[in-house]
Amino acid sequence: MANGQWYPAEWPERIRALAEGTLTPVVPKRAATVILLKDTDGTPVVHMLRRRASMAFAGGAYAYPGGGVDPRDDERHIRWAGPTRAWWADRLGVDEAGAQAVVCAAVRETYEEAGVLLAGPTADSVVGDTTGEDWEADRAAVAARDLSFAEFLERRGLVLRSDLLGVWTRWITPEFEPRRYDTWFFVAALPKGQRTRNASTEADRTVWIRPRDAADAYDKGELLMMPPTIATLRQLVPYASAAEALAAAPGRDMTAVLARARLEDGEIVLSWPGHDEFTKHIPTGRTPA
Repeated sequence: MANGQWYPAEWPERIRALAEGTLTPVVPKRAATVILLKDTDGTPVVHMLRRRASMAFAGGAYAYPGGGVDPRDDERHIRWAGPTRAWWADRLGVDEAGAQAVVCAAVRETYEEAGVLLAGPTADSVVGDTTGEDWEADRAAVAARDLSFAEFLERRGLVLRSDLLGVWTRWITPEFEPRRYDTWFFVAALPKGQRTRNASTEADRTVWIRPRDAADAYDKGELLMMPPTIATLRQLVPYASAAEALAAAPGRDMTAVLARARLEDGEIVLSWPGHDEFTKHIPTGRTPA
């Protein structure tokens, strides 16, 4: 391949089935992922993890901490700092309960997979070191879904810091994929006093890397990524600091990106609106109708 675009071998057949009406799209599940940034000399770096090659979905690809929304976080009252749930609902395009759950998922996944917690005992603080045995026991319980994130916050007496997040973009898994997610991508800065670690069972490596360097490695075919990952990296290249990226987030267009596939002149044309670099032309081996 000329670059590092993740492209499963089963996609052409599934795309044909969708076009012919023999494949019914599954309903996408809500999800959130977080682009965690920290400043270095002259440019921010982003925290990325490499998914284990054995993973059924995007094995070997580089991604950000992320995962599905826990429905238990929709309704439970939690202590909350930053923009209101109503503000987030408008920004995310969901109702207030859904907005709370999506933001909770973003903060939870950052804690589960990177050991970084965007919450504190007060509305203007964040916790410090979260590597102690008691913290790890709670993190493991949250990761195993034995404990909802809302319950975890309540148990710890913590305030969720929604003001430390900026929602950046929204991508929906193509209709021909067997596992589909409606995913909101957030940006956040690494809080002072905290550090990342590979706490995920799904990753075999983590790196801090400049967005431009990661994009260059993708272009050379050295790093495998899904379209949303490389697209967001390219969007982050112009920013000189994490604060600049966070300041830009409220002005971002949140129209969801959904891949489209069509049959045209004996080939499948797969495209992502607004992202021409990902367009693929796939011969079907059949005579055009």
